[in-house]
This record gives sequence, C-alpha cells and structure tokens, in this order.
Amino acid sequence: MVGVVAGLGAIVFDVLGQTVTRYTLSQFAGFTPLEAAGEYARYAHVEQSVSPWMVVLIMTLGGLVSGLIVFRYAPEAEGHGTDAAIDAFHNKRGSVRAIVPIVKTIASAITLGTGGSGGREGPIAQIGSGFGAWLGTKLKLSGRERRIMLAAGMGAGIGAIFRAPLAGAVFAGEILYSDADLEADVIVPAAAASIVAYSVYMQSLPADVRFMPIFGDALQHKFVSPLELVAYLMLAIVLVLVGGLYVRTFYGTQKLFHKLPVIPHLRPAIGAAMAGLLGIGLLQIFHDQPAILGVLGTGYGTLQIALTTATSLGATLLVVVALMKIVTTSLTIGSGGSAGVFGPSMVIGGCTGAAVGLVLQRFFPNLVAEPEAFAVVGMAGFFSGIARAPISTIIMVRALTGDFGLLVPTMLVTTSTFVMSQRFRLYQKQVPTRMDSMAHRGDFIIDVLEGLQVKDIFNPDRKVTKIPEGMTVEDIVHHLAYSSQNYFPVVNADDKMVGIFCDDDVRAYLYDESLWKLAVARDIMVDNYLSVAPDDDLNSALLRFTSHDLDELPVLDPDQPGELLGMLRRRETIAAYNQRVMELKRESKEDEEAVA
Repeated sequence: MVGVVAGLGAIVFDVLGQTVTRYTLSQFAGFTPLEAAGEYARYAHVEQSVSPWMVVLIMTLGGLVSGLIVFRYAPEAEGHGTDAAIDAFHNKRGSVRAIVPIVKTIASAITLGTGGSGGREGPIAQIGSGFGAWLGTKLKLSGRERRIMLAAGMGAGIGAIFRAPLAGAVFAGEILYSDADLEADVIVPAAAASIVAYSVYMQSLPADVRFMPIFGDALQHKFVSPLELVAYLMLAIVLVLVGGLYVRTFYGTQKLFHKLPVIPHLRPAIGAAMAGLLGIGLLQIFHDQPAILGVLGTGYGTLQIALTTATSLGATLLVVVALMKIVTTSLTIGSGGSAGVFGPSMVIGGCTGAAVGLVLQRFFPNLVAEPEAFAVVGMAGFFSGIARAPISTIIMVRALTGDFGLLVPTMLVTTSTFVMSQRFRLYQKQVPTRMDSMAHRGDFIIDVLEGLQVKDIFNPDRKVTKIPEGMTVEDIVHHLAYSSQNYFPVVNADDKMVGIFCDDDVRAYLYDESLWKLAVARDIMVDNYLSVAPDDDLNSALLRFTSHDLDELPVLDPDQPGELLGMLRRRETIAAYNQRVMELKRESKEDEEAVA
C-alpha cells in the first residue's frame, strides 16, 4: 500500500510540476528548463525568446504562493522534506501530520515549476513517508513499526522518482545516520515498497524512456589505469571543499532569512526573486548561453551536457554553474521554499567533477582521457560526503547514469569524501549512530545490560545478615537497630534460603509488643520471592527490580538450590550501566579520532 501511494504520488508530483512550468515559465517567459536525456516531457516546448524579467516575476509569484500555502497549512513542510522525515523517525515516534505530504506536493510543484532551484526527492520522500506514518497510525501499529513504515515510504518515493528501487531501499536505511551506521530493519520493507512504487510510476512513462536511466543510456566510461586514482583523489579533495561551502552557505542563508523582519509567508518570495535575478544576470554575462540557466530549476539539462560533452561548456562555465547553484538553492530553499536538496547536489557535484576533469586533462592529457567521467564520479562523491550516505549514493548514481564502468574510482571518491566530510552534513536531523537515536534508546539500554552479567557486579564478599526462620520479632528488631541492611534473607536449619523480608515488613509489628515473642521470621517473610543467578544478564535483573519495585535481589547458586551467594543492589546495576555507556562513548570517540 505504501508503494502504491508513493508511486502515484510521484506521478502526480511530476505531472503537476510540468503543468506549472508549461503554463507559467513557458507560457509567459518563454523559458523551458533543459531536461536530461531520459526525462519525459509531458508538454511540447514553446519556441519563443526568453523574457528575463518575466522569469523573475514568475519565480517571485511562485515563491509567494508556495510560502502562503506552506506557512498557512503546514509550516513543517518548508525547506527540504528529507530532514523532516528523518526527524520524525528519530524524535516523533514516526508520526507525521496527514496534511504535510499534500501541502509538500503542491508547494514543491509550484516552487520547482516556476524555476526555483531544488530537487524532487524531498517532496516525494515526504509523500511516501507521510502516508507510511499515517497508515501505521490507522493500523494502530507500535512506534517501531510505524517508524519502519515511514522509512519504507521515504525509500519508495526515492526509488520511484529516480527509477532506482535498490537505491531507494538502501537510502531509507542509510540516510538516517551521519556515521557508518544503517537501519537494517527498514531495508526489506523499503525494498518491497520501492519496487511497487517504481512499477507504478513507470506505467506513466512511454515505452521508449520507461527503462532508460534519467541521464540516458549512452554513458559508458571505462576505468583504464590505477594511476587515474591519483587524479580522482584530487577530485575528492575539491568535492570536500565545495561540499563544506554548500552546507555552510545553505544553513547560513537559512539563518539570515529567519532573522528577516517580515512574516514567514513572504520569505520564499524574496528568496525566489533573488535567485531569479542571479539567474538572468548570469544569462546576460554568458551571452544567452542556455546551459547557464542550470542554476535555476532542477538543473538536470545542464548536468546532462556536463556528463556527455563537458568540453562544449568549458571549465569556467561549469565552475560558475556549480558555485551559483549553491547560492540559488540556498536562496530558494533556505528562505522557506519547498524543494529537495539531492537534485542540486547532483548538479553541483557533476559540474565540479567535469570542471576538475577538464583542468586535469589540460595538464595531464595522458592520465585524464575523459573529463566527463569525472562528472559521473563527482555526482556520487559530492553527495556521499555531505549526505553521509556512501553506499546508497553509489547505487543511485549508477542507476541515474547507467554507467557501471567507473565503480572503482566511484568507491574511492565516495569513501574518501565520506571520511573527510565528518565536520559538516547536509541533513541536520541525522544522528551519528543508533546509540544516539531516541528511536533506539530503549534498545541500547537492553543491549548494554544484556552484555553484562550479575557476577560481573555483585560483591560476594559483602557481609549479609541472614535471619533464621525461627527468630522472634523481638530479636529481629534488635538486629535492625544495629544494621544498615534493608533486605534480610531468611534461612532454615540447613542455612538454605527459604524467604526474605525488608525492614518495612517489620514495622507492622512494632506497635504490638504482645506479638514480639510470638511472631517469628517465618511469619514476616515472603516465601515466593524473586532471585537471580550469577550468569543472568543485567537486563533480566533490572526487569525483576522494576516489576516489583525492589531495591535488592538475592543471588542464588543455580546448582545448589537455596544457597545464598550474596545480594545484588539496584543502584549497582544502574551504576554498571552508566559506566559501560561511558566506556562505549570513550571507545567511539577514540575510534573517531583514529579515523580523523
């Protein structure tokens, strides 16, 4: 069901976005953004000259309408949607308001359809994840199951819109964490939902592009020599620098817009207007070169040229597109506009890679034969670093380009950027590992406690006062007066434990001295008591503590029934847990420092 809805949502979003473009930018401004080779244009291009100021006007109106819709009905739908889904998984028990995906779909289609710089994955991720969360709530599933449904919906949306079901499934499990961790439980459900969503979405495409990668099926580069890896390492360093610039610019712009003394509804219009002005300014500088307008919209058409004939664009234009795409995306989405950040990342990484390839080819022609190959690897390496998702990114770029000849350099660059980009990340709601996620806080406690045993913490040498079962209350009262012990095991003549009582149990007899010599320990004690064995794990012990609100448990020898070995205290168990957590954090920090 999640897959079907995600697939239909992808169709609706695609149709709606292209419809907005056709009857706004194309109709009144004469501007139809360039498309990738495998994209399906649902409307014929309108052949007329571009009206620059009309582009700015339409983008401004699009930002205004999008802002009014978002901030009126679902303020949490502003910005890029993937972060919202990640936040819901970790901190909101997988809950998403049902209206959010609807608002996100409409607002994002308007933002992108009117020329805003952004990607399609954020809205589609929120459509799938929102329905998954809603369905989980309606079916009264547990918090854990609802989170899985949410993540599966996110993966299904990604798998459909990018025609990459495997990448969508892995993306759903990997994008939740910033370190090398994976939400393994969501992979299989996400794979199933992603396959269904992909199958549904593909039915809306004509047969000639239905199974074609988005950037066409003509990209077939080859990895020739291991010496090329040196050049690819140089690319990785450049990608890390550009990635850091992207993240800092994006969130710096977002902070500046939040400080603007205007109502939030107007901020997306201001951001869109500034992005539009930048776009038409670049168009004038580069003498109406259509590829420069890749800084607006998705930018996939310009990226297509960089992937196939980078030389025709030149290193200068490619660098300008990459850097200005950072600015226009920050203005569009950082101002509160609704769109994704994956698409712009592909354009920035691809254009940066192509530019690096052209420069290296100029100085090392024997080493770099195909600068376009650097564009393909740049797409994967750039997003891997800033999104903290190397595995799914490798799979995603292979699916987008259909180019499997560059797997080795792609793996090298993606892992290199992942390691070198630890100080910044594009998705702020990611947590480092499952240990840091509220979704797994209880699991982590159990995991830590199950790794410790009773014998690891209880002290068998600590003196425990045993009470014979025939001792009178009078004698017991005198024992209590000189003891700091709270729980007293009761033993029989063979020194075998037969029961236990606490000091509160004795208080009932204190005000009736006539019972002091009549009542004995056997009358006070509880014979149906809880105990633990030395090999029991501390999770089992803690469950026994909490089930009866006890502070101590007797530790008995499992091979000799009734043989008391000592007492386990609740505070010792909690202290052992805290100590183990600190050790794990210290080990994790040491590992991070070693990697750094």
